[in-house]
Amino acid sequence: MDNPFFRSLPGKYKFPYRDYYTGQNLFSVRISSVIFLILNVAIRLLYILVPLRLTRAENFPEFDIANWVFIGVTFVFYLISNLLIEKHRKSAKATAIMSLFVFAFALYIITCGIYTSFIATADPRNSITLYLISLVVISVLCVFEAYETIILMIAGELLFTSLLFASHTSPTEMMYNQLLSLVLLCGFYLISRYFFSYKATYFLQLIEIKEKNTEIESASEFKSQMLGMVAHDLRNPIAAVESLAMIMEMDDINAETQDNLNLIKSSCVKARTIIDDLLQAARTENTIEFVTIKTELNKLLKDTIRGWRVQKGVKNNIELISSVSPVYAQINGEKFHRVLDNLIGNALKFSPPKSKIEVFLRKTDTNIIIEIKDRGLGIPKNLMPFIFDRFSKAGRPGLKGEQSTGLGLNIVKQIIEKHKGTIEVESEEGKGSTFRIFLPPESK
Repeated sequence: MDNPFFRSLPGKYKFPYRDYYTGQNLFSVRISSVIFLILNVAIRLLYILVPLRLTRAENFPEFDIANWVFIGVTFVFYLISNLLIEKHRKSAKATAIMSLFVFAFALYIITCGIYTSFIATADPRNSITLYLISLVVISVLCVFEAYETIILMIAGELLFTSLLFASHTSPTEMMYNQLLSLVLLCGFYLISRYFFSYKATYFLQLIEIKEKNTEIESASEFKSQMLGMVAHDLRNPIAAVESLAMIMEMDDINAETQDNLNLIKSSCVKARTIIDDLLQAARTENTIEFVTIKTELNKLLKDTIRGWRVQKGVKNNIELISSVSPVYAQINGEKFHRVLDNLIGNALKFSPPKSKIEVFLRKTDTNIIIEIKDRGLGIPKNLMPFIFDRFSKAGRPGLKGEQSTGLGLNIVKQIIEKHKGTIEVESEEGKGSTFRIFLPPESK
Protein backbone atom coordinates (compact mmCIF):
# COMPACT_ATOMS: atom_id res chain seq x y z
CA MET A 1 0.00 0.00 0.00
CA ASP A 2 1.23 3.50 -0.88
CA ASN A 3 1.02 6.08 1.89
CA PRO A 4 -1.07 3.98 4.30
CA PHE A 5 -1.22 6.91 6.74
CA PHE A 6 -3.53 8.87 4.46
CA ARG A 7 -5.04 6.50 1.85
CA SER A 8 -7.52 3.63 1.73
CA LEU A 9 -7.12 0.41 -0.20
CA PRO A 10 -7.40 0.42 -4.01
CA GLY A 11 -10.92 0.56 -5.46
CA LYS A 12 -11.78 -3.11 -5.91
CA TYR A 13 -10.48 -4.05 -2.45
CA LYS A 14 -11.87 -1.08 -0.49
CA PHE A 15 -15.37 -2.41 0.20
CA PRO A 16 -14.39 -6.10 0.69
CA TYR A 17 -11.79 -4.93 3.22
CA ARG A 18 -14.40 -2.78 4.97
CA ASP A 19 -16.72 -5.81 5.19
CA TYR A 20 -13.82 -7.82 6.62
CA TYR A 21 -12.57 -5.35 9.21
CA THR A 22 -16.09 -4.35 10.31
CA GLY A 23 -16.64 -7.94 11.39
CA GLN A 24 -13.31 -7.86 13.25
CA ASN A 25 -14.25 -4.52 14.84
CA LEU A 26 -17.54 -5.92 16.13
CA PHE A 27 -15.74 -8.83 17.77
CA SER A 28 -13.27 -6.36 19.31
CA VAL A 29 -16.15 -4.27 20.68
CA ARG A 30 -17.73 -7.35 22.26
CA ILE A 31 -14.47 -8.46 23.91
CA SER A 32 -13.62 -4.92 25.07
CA SER A 33 -17.14 -4.51 26.48
CA VAL A 34 -16.79 -7.68 28.51
CA ILE A 35 -13.39 -6.63 29.90
CA PHE A 36 -14.51 -3.06 30.69
CA LEU A 37 -17.71 -4.35 32.28
CA ILE A 38 -15.80 -6.78 34.49
CA LEU A 39 -13.44 -3.97 35.57
CA ASN A 40 -16.31 -1.69 36.58
CA VAL A 41 -18.19 -4.48 38.36
CA ALA A 42 -14.97 -5.29 40.27
CA ILE A 43 -14.69 -1.62 41.30
CA ARG A 44 -18.33 -1.67 42.41
CA LEU A 45 -17.63 -4.78 44.54
CA LEU A 46 -14.70 -2.95 46.13
CA TYR A 47 -17.03 -0.09 47.02
CA ILE A 48 -19.24 -2.62 48.79
CA LEU A 49 -16.46 -4.59 50.54
CA VAL A 50 -14.25 -1.66 51.66
CA PRO A 51 -16.52 1.38 51.57
CA LEU A 52 -14.75 3.48 54.19
CA ARG A 53 -11.40 3.79 52.40
CA LEU A 54 -12.91 4.37 48.97
CA THR A 55 -15.63 6.81 50.00
CA ARG A 56 -12.99 9.04 51.59
CA ALA A 57 -11.13 9.23 48.28
CA GLU A 58 -11.10 12.57 46.46
CA ASN A 59 -14.08 13.11 44.10
CA PHE A 60 -15.78 9.91 45.30
CA PRO A 61 -19.32 11.02 44.31
CA GLU A 62 -18.19 11.54 40.70
CA PHE A 63 -16.45 8.14 40.71
CA ASP A 64 -19.56 6.49 42.11
CA ILE A 65 -21.90 7.98 39.47
CA ALA A 66 -19.44 7.33 36.64
CA ASN A 67 -19.06 3.70 37.71
CA TRP A 68 -22.81 3.08 37.49
CA VAL A 69 -22.97 4.83 34.12
CA PHE A 70 -20.03 2.79 32.80
CA ILE A 71 -21.65 -0.49 33.91
CA GLY A 72 -25.00 0.36 32.30
CA VAL A 73 -23.69 1.80 29.02
CA THR A 74 -21.06 -0.91 28.56
CA PHE A 75 -23.66 -3.62 29.04
CA VAL A 76 -25.80 -2.01 26.32
CA PHE A 77 -22.81 -1.96 23.97
CA TYR A 78 -22.23 -5.66 24.71
CA LEU A 79 -25.82 -6.59 23.87
CA ILE A 80 -25.88 -4.58 20.64
CA SER A 81 -22.50 -5.97 19.55
CA ASN A 82 -23.89 -9.52 19.81
CA LEU A 83 -26.87 -8.62 17.61
CA LEU A 84 -24.69 -6.93 14.99
CA ILE A 85 -22.16 -9.80 14.97
CA GLU A 86 -24.99 -12.24 14.24
CA LYS A 87 -26.25 -9.98 11.45
CA HIS A 88 -22.75 -9.68 9.97
CA ARG A 89 -22.30 -13.46 10.06
CA LYS A 90 -25.42 -13.94 7.96
CA SER A 91 -24.70 -11.27 5.36
CA ALA A 92 -20.88 -10.88 5.59
CA LYS A 93 -21.51 -7.24 4.66
CA ALA A 94 -20.74 -4.06 6.57
CA THR A 95 -23.59 -1.59 7.07
CA ALA A 96 -23.62 2.07 8.07
CA ILE A 97 -25.20 1.09 11.40
CA MET A 98 -22.31 -1.28 12.16
CA SER A 99 -19.72 1.37 11.32
CA LEU A 100 -21.52 4.01 13.41
CA PHE A 101 -21.81 1.57 16.30
CA VAL A 102 -18.07 0.84 16.28
CA PHE A 103 -17.32 4.55 15.98
CA ALA A 104 -19.66 5.30 18.92
CA PHE A 105 -17.95 2.65 21.04
CA ALA A 106 -14.51 4.07 20.23
CA LEU A 107 -15.69 7.57 21.17
CA TYR A 108 -17.26 6.16 24.35
CA ILE A 109 -14.01 4.50 25.48
CA ILE A 110 -11.98 7.63 24.74
CA THR A 111 -14.53 9.71 26.64
CA CYS A 112 -14.31 7.31 29.60
CA GLY A 113 -10.53 7.67 29.61
CA ILE A 114 -10.63 11.47 29.46
CA TYR A 115 -13.40 11.86 32.04
CA THR A 116 -11.76 9.43 34.46
CA SER A 117 -8.52 11.40 34.21
CA PHE A 118 -10.40 14.57 35.22
CA ILE A 119 -12.16 12.80 38.08
CA ALA A 120 -8.82 11.58 39.44
CA THR A 121 -7.56 15.17 39.57
CA ALA A 122 -8.47 18.49 38.04
CA ASP A 123 -5.02 18.51 36.45
CA PRO A 124 -5.10 15.56 34.00
CA ARG A 125 -1.35 15.75 33.44
CA ASN A 126 -0.98 14.08 36.81
CA SER A 127 -3.27 11.21 35.89
CA ILE A 128 -3.04 10.91 32.10
CA THR A 129 -2.60 7.12 32.12
CA LEU A 130 -6.28 6.26 31.62
CA TYR A 131 -6.59 8.70 28.73
CA LEU A 132 -3.50 7.18 27.12
CA ILE A 133 -4.75 3.60 27.68
CA SER A 134 -8.12 4.38 26.07
CA LEU A 135 -6.44 5.78 22.95
CA VAL A 136 -4.04 2.84 22.64
CA VAL A 137 -6.81 0.26 23.11
CA ILE A 138 -8.98 1.80 20.38
CA SER A 139 -6.09 2.28 17.93
CA VAL A 140 -4.99 -1.34 18.30
CA LEU A 141 -8.32 -3.18 18.48
CA CYS A 142 -10.39 -1.27 15.94
CA VAL A 143 -9.69 -0.42 12.31
CA PHE A 144 -10.83 2.95 10.98
CA GLU A 145 -10.48 4.82 7.73
CA ALA A 146 -8.27 7.92 7.85
CA TYR A 147 -11.22 10.34 7.96
CA GLU A 148 -12.85 8.37 10.81
CA THR A 149 -9.63 8.51 12.80
CA ILE A 150 -9.40 12.28 12.27
CA ILE A 151 -13.02 12.74 13.39
CA LEU A 152 -12.28 10.74 16.54
CA MET A 153 -9.25 12.94 17.20
CA ILE A 154 -11.29 16.12 16.77
CA ALA A 155 -14.08 14.80 19.00
CA GLY A 156 -11.59 13.76 21.65
CA GLU A 157 -9.84 17.12 21.57
CA LEU A 158 -13.14 19.03 21.82
CA LEU A 159 -14.22 16.92 24.78
CA PHE A 160 -10.84 17.38 26.46
CA THR A 161 -10.96 21.14 25.93
CA SER A 162 -14.53 21.44 27.21
CA LEU A 163 -13.59 19.60 30.40
CA LEU A 164 -10.59 21.88 30.86
CA PHE A 165 -12.91 24.91 30.70
CA ALA A 166 -15.44 23.20 33.00
CA SER A 167 -12.71 22.58 35.58
CA HIS A 168 -11.65 26.27 35.47
CA THR A 169 -8.07 25.40 34.57
CA SER A 170 -5.64 28.33 34.48
CA PRO A 171 -4.44 29.47 31.02
CA THR A 172 -0.93 28.13 31.62
CA GLU A 173 -2.17 24.74 32.78
CA MET A 174 -4.65 24.65 29.92
CA MET A 175 -1.86 25.20 27.40
CA TYR A 176 0.26 22.40 28.91
CA ASN A 177 -2.71 20.02 28.97
CA GLN A 178 -3.67 20.89 25.39
CA LEU A 179 -0.13 20.19 24.17
CA LEU A 180 -0.10 16.88 26.02
CA SER A 181 -3.47 15.92 24.54
CA LEU A 182 -2.30 16.80 21.03
CA VAL A 183 0.78 14.61 21.45
CA LEU A 184 -1.39 11.69 22.59
CA LEU A 185 -3.86 12.18 19.72
CA CYS A 186 -1.07 12.32 17.13
CA GLY A 187 0.30 9.10 18.57
CA PHE A 188 -3.21 7.66 18.38
CA TYR A 189 -3.43 8.58 14.68
CA LEU A 190 -0.05 7.02 13.83
CA ILE A 191 -0.78 3.78 15.72
CA SER A 192 -4.26 3.54 14.21
CA ARG A 193 -2.97 4.00 10.65
CA TYR A 194 -0.15 1.54 11.24
CA PHE A 195 -2.60 -1.18 12.29
CA PHE A 196 -4.90 -0.24 9.40
CA SER A 197 -1.97 -0.83 7.02
CA TYR A 198 -0.84 -4.00 8.79
CA LYS A 199 -4.30 -5.59 8.74
CA ALA A 200 -4.88 -4.43 5.16
CA THR A 201 -1.67 -6.16 4.07
CA TYR A 202 -2.83 -9.34 5.79
CA PHE A 203 -6.23 -9.05 4.10
CA LEU A 204 -4.65 -8.59 0.66
CA GLN A 205 -2.51 -11.66 1.24
CA LEU A 206 -5.64 -13.67 2.07
CA ILE A 207 -7.30 -12.43 -1.13
CA GLU A 208 -4.23 -13.34 -3.15
CA ILE A 209 -4.12 -16.84 -1.63
CA LYS A 210 -7.83 -17.37 -2.38
CA GLU A 211 -7.34 -16.19 -5.97
CA LYS A 212 -4.36 -18.51 -6.42
CA ASN A 213 -6.33 -21.42 -4.96
CA THR A 214 -9.16 -20.69 -7.38
CA GLU A 215 -6.71 -20.67 -10.27
CA ILE A 216 -5.19 -23.95 -9.09
CA GLU A 217 -8.63 -25.56 -8.76
CA SER A 218 -9.57 -24.35 -12.25
CA ALA A 219 -6.32 -25.68 -13.68
CA SER A 220 -6.84 -29.00 -11.90
CA GLU A 221 -10.38 -29.27 -13.24
CA PHE A 222 -9.16 -28.44 -16.76
CA LYS A 223 -6.45 -31.09 -16.39
CA SER A 224 -9.02 -33.70 -15.39
CA GLN A 225 -11.20 -32.78 -18.35
CA MET A 226 -8.25 -33.05 -20.70
CA LEU A 227 -7.33 -36.45 -19.28
CA GLY A 228 -10.91 -37.59 -19.74
CA MET A 229 -10.74 -36.52 -23.37
CA VAL A 230 -7.46 -38.39 -23.77
CA ALA A 231 -9.04 -41.54 -22.35
CA HIS A 232 -12.07 -41.25 -24.60
CA ASP A 233 -10.20 -40.30 -27.79
CA LEU A 234 -7.20 -42.62 -27.50
CA ARG A 235 -8.59 -45.79 -25.95
CA ASN A 236 -10.95 -46.54 -28.83
CA PRO A 237 -8.30 -46.24 -31.60
CA ILE A 238 -5.85 -48.30 -29.53
CA ALA A 239 -8.50 -50.99 -28.95
CA ALA A 240 -9.25 -50.99 -32.67
CA VAL A 241 -5.58 -51.48 -33.56
CA GLU A 242 -5.29 -54.31 -31.01
CA SER A 243 -8.44 -55.99 -32.37
CA LEU A 244 -7.12 -55.82 -35.93
CA ALA A 245 -3.86 -57.42 -34.80
CA MET A 246 -5.80 -60.27 -33.17
CA ILE A 247 -7.91 -60.76 -36.31
CA MET A 248 -4.76 -60.93 -38.44
CA GLU A 249 -3.39 -63.63 -36.12
CA MET A 250 -6.29 -65.89 -37.14
CA ASP A 251 -4.89 -66.17 -40.67
CA ASP A 252 -1.88 -68.20 -41.66
CA ILE A 253 1.06 -65.84 -41.18
CA ASN A 254 4.78 -66.23 -41.21
CA ALA A 255 7.09 -65.75 -38.23
CA GLU A 256 8.11 -62.20 -39.19
CA THR A 257 4.49 -61.05 -39.43
CA GLN A 258 3.74 -62.68 -36.06
CA ASP A 259 6.64 -60.77 -34.48
CA ASN A 260 5.28 -57.53 -35.91
CA LEU A 261 1.80 -58.30 -34.57
CA ASN A 262 3.25 -59.09 -31.14
CA LEU A 263 5.03 -55.74 -31.21
CA ILE A 264 1.78 -53.98 -32.13
CA LYS A 265 -0.13 -55.67 -29.29
CA SER A 266 2.68 -54.93 -26.82
CA SER A 267 2.67 -51.26 -27.83
CA CYS A 268 -1.11 -51.11 -27.37
CA VAL A 269 -0.78 -52.55 -23.86
CA LYS A 270 1.89 -49.96 -22.98
CA ALA A 271 -0.28 -47.13 -24.34
CA ARG A 272 -3.27 -48.30 -22.30
CA THR A 273 -1.10 -48.54 -19.18
CA ILE A 274 0.11 -44.96 -19.63
CA ILE A 275 -3.46 -43.69 -20.08
CA ASP A 276 -4.64 -45.64 -17.01
CA ASP A 277 -1.81 -44.23 -14.88
CA LEU A 278 -2.58 -40.66 -15.93
CA LEU A 279 -6.27 -41.07 -15.21
CA GLN A 280 -5.62 -42.78 -11.89
CA ALA A 281 -3.28 -39.95 -10.84
CA ALA A 282 -6.02 -37.41 -11.56
CA ARG A 283 -8.75 -39.45 -9.83
CA THR A 284 -6.62 -40.09 -6.75
CA GLU A 285 -5.82 -36.40 -6.40
CA ASN A 286 -9.33 -35.05 -7.00
CA THR A 287 -11.53 -37.69 -5.35
CA ILE A 288 -13.39 -36.15 -2.43
CA GLU A 289 -15.20 -39.23 -1.19
CA PHE A 290 -12.96 -42.05 0.00
CA VAL A 291 -15.02 -44.94 1.37
CA THR A 292 -13.38 -47.71 3.39
CA ILE A 293 -14.81 -50.88 4.88
CA LYS A 294 -13.56 -53.37 7.46
CA THR A 295 -11.43 -55.85 5.48
CA GLU A 296 -9.57 -59.02 6.41
CA LEU A 297 -6.09 -58.52 4.97
CA ASN A 298 -5.05 -62.17 4.64
CA LYS A 299 -7.93 -62.77 2.22
CA LEU A 300 -7.22 -59.53 0.35
CA LEU A 301 -3.56 -60.44 -0.15
CA LYS A 302 -4.35 -64.04 -1.14
CA ASP A 303 -6.85 -62.88 -3.76
CA THR A 304 -4.37 -60.38 -5.18
CA ILE A 305 -1.54 -62.93 -5.34
CA ARG A 306 -3.86 -65.52 -6.91
CA GLY A 307 -4.70 -63.04 -9.63
CA TRP A 308 -1.02 -62.56 -10.45
CA ARG A 309 -0.22 -66.28 -10.40
CA VAL A 310 -2.73 -67.09 -13.13
CA GLN A 311 -1.50 -64.33 -15.44
CA LYS A 312 0.21 -65.51 -18.58
CA GLY A 313 3.92 -64.80 -18.60
CA VAL A 314 4.39 -64.61 -14.82
CA LYS A 315 7.08 -67.19 -14.03
CA ASN A 316 8.05 -65.93 -10.59
CA ASN A 317 6.98 -67.59 -7.36
CA ILE A 318 4.78 -65.12 -5.40
CA GLU A 319 4.35 -66.25 -1.80
CA LEU A 320 2.33 -64.86 1.13
CA ILE A 321 3.95 -65.20 4.57
CA SER A 322 1.55 -64.14 7.34
CA SER A 323 2.20 -64.22 11.07
CA VAL A 324 -1.29 -63.10 12.09
CA SER A 325 -4.78 -64.24 11.15
CA PRO A 326 -7.32 -62.77 11.07
CA VAL A 327 -6.25 -59.12 10.92
CA TYR A 328 -8.60 -56.30 9.97
CA ALA A 329 -8.15 -52.75 8.68
CA GLN A 330 -10.33 -50.07 7.10
CA ILE A 331 -9.64 -50.51 3.39
CA ASN A 332 -10.94 -49.12 0.13
CA GLY A 333 -10.81 -52.37 -1.83
CA GLU A 334 -10.54 -50.90 -5.33
CA LYS A 335 -7.82 -48.40 -4.42
CA PHE A 336 -5.80 -50.77 -2.26
CA HIS A 337 -5.84 -53.42 -4.99
CA ARG A 338 -4.18 -50.77 -7.12
CA VAL A 339 -1.46 -50.36 -4.45
CA LEU A 340 -0.75 -54.09 -4.25
CA ASP A 341 -0.88 -54.59 -8.02
CA ASN A 342 1.56 -51.75 -8.55
CA LEU A 343 4.06 -52.95 -5.95
CA ILE A 344 3.88 -56.62 -7.02
CA GLY A 345 4.01 -55.57 -10.67
CA ASN A 346 7.15 -53.52 -10.01
CA ALA A 347 8.72 -56.44 -8.14
CA LEU A 348 8.06 -58.71 -11.13
CA LYS A 349 9.24 -56.10 -13.61
CA PHE A 350 12.66 -55.76 -11.97
CA SER A 351 13.18 -59.41 -10.91
CA PRO A 352 14.70 -62.19 -12.99
CA PRO A 353 12.37 -65.06 -14.02
CA LYS A 354 11.68 -67.77 -11.40
CA SER A 355 13.01 -65.59 -8.56
CA LYS A 356 10.87 -65.39 -5.42
CA ILE A 357 8.56 -62.48 -4.59
CA GLU A 358 7.54 -62.53 -0.92
CA VAL A 359 4.58 -60.71 0.61
CA PHE A 360 4.78 -60.50 4.41
CA LEU A 361 1.91 -59.63 6.74
CA ARG A 362 2.43 -58.93 10.42
CA LYS A 363 1.06 -56.78 13.21
CA THR A 364 2.57 -54.71 16.03
CA ASP A 365 0.89 -52.88 18.89
CA THR A 366 0.38 -49.80 16.73
CA ASN A 367 0.50 -50.88 13.08
CA ILE A 368 -0.34 -53.52 10.53
CA ILE A 369 2.69 -54.01 8.30
CA ILE A 370 2.65 -55.33 4.73
CA GLU A 371 5.99 -55.95 3.01
CA ILE A 372 6.60 -56.74 -0.66
CA LYS A 373 10.12 -58.09 -1.08
CA ASP A 374 11.93 -58.99 -4.30
CA ARG A 375 15.44 -60.14 -5.19
CA GLY A 376 15.81 -58.13 -8.35
CA LEU A 377 17.80 -55.15 -9.61
CA GLY A 378 17.30 -52.96 -6.57
CA ILE A 379 17.17 -49.17 -6.66
CA PRO A 380 20.33 -47.05 -7.04
CA LYS A 381 21.01 -44.80 -4.03
CA ASN A 382 20.93 -41.62 -6.12
CA LEU A 383 17.35 -42.41 -7.22
CA MET A 384 15.95 -43.37 -3.79
CA PRO A 385 14.88 -39.80 -2.78
CA PHE A 386 12.77 -39.44 -5.95
CA ILE A 387 10.92 -42.72 -6.31
CA PHE A 388 7.62 -41.41 -4.86
CA ASP A 389 7.67 -38.16 -6.87
CA ARG A 390 5.14 -37.55 -9.59
CA PHE A 391 6.64 -38.16 -13.04
CA SER A 392 9.68 -39.31 -11.11
CA LYS A 393 13.06 -39.30 -12.80
CA ALA A 394 13.63 -42.59 -10.95
CA GLY A 395 11.40 -44.39 -13.45
CA ARG A 396 13.35 -47.08 -15.35
CA PRO A 397 12.56 -49.73 -17.98
CA GLY A 398 11.98 -53.25 -16.64
CA LEU A 399 14.10 -56.28 -17.44
CA LYS A 400 11.88 -57.01 -20.46
CA GLY A 401 11.87 -53.40 -21.64
CA GLU A 402 8.63 -52.41 -19.86
CA GLN A 403 8.29 -48.63 -19.88
CA SER A 404 7.53 -46.50 -16.80
CA THR A 405 5.34 -43.38 -16.62
CA GLY A 406 6.92 -42.28 -13.33
CA LEU A 407 3.45 -42.14 -11.76
CA GLY A 408 2.92 -45.58 -10.22
CA LEU A 409 4.64 -45.13 -6.86
CA ASN A 410 3.29 -41.61 -6.49
CA ILE A 411 -0.23 -43.03 -6.85
CA VAL A 412 0.63 -45.76 -4.33
CA LYS A 413 1.81 -43.19 -1.79
CA GLN A 414 -1.31 -41.04 -2.21
CA ILE A 415 -3.65 -44.00 -1.73
CA ILE A 416 -1.80 -45.26 1.35
CA GLU A 417 -1.87 -41.79 2.92
CA LYS A 418 -5.64 -41.67 2.33
CA HIS A 419 -5.79 -44.88 4.36
CA LYS A 420 -3.95 -42.90 7.11
CA GLY A 421 -0.88 -45.05 6.53
CA THR A 422 2.70 -44.59 5.38
CA ILE A 423 5.09 -46.34 3.02
CA GLU A 424 8.85 -46.73 3.11
CA VAL A 425 11.41 -48.60 1.04
CA GLU A 426 14.69 -50.40 1.64
CA SER A 427 16.81 -51.36 -1.33
CA GLU A 428 20.30 -52.47 -2.22
CA GLU A 429 21.38 -52.34 -5.82
CA GLY A 430 21.76 -55.84 -7.25
CA LYS A 431 20.09 -57.53 -4.25
CA GLY A 432 16.47 -56.38 -4.42
CA SER A 433 13.98 -54.06 -2.74
CA THR A 434 11.47 -54.19 0.09
CA PHE A 435 8.47 -51.86 0.15
CA ARG A 436 6.91 -51.62 3.59
CA ILE A 437 3.36 -50.36 4.18
CA PHE A 438 2.19 -49.29 7.67
CA LEU A 439 -1.58 -49.21 8.23
CA PRO A 440 -3.55 -48.38 11.39
CA PRO A 441 -5.41 -51.46 12.71
CA GLU A 442 -9.19 -51.63 12.83
CA SER A 443 -10.36 -50.05 16.09
CA LYS A 444 -12.35 -52.36 18.32
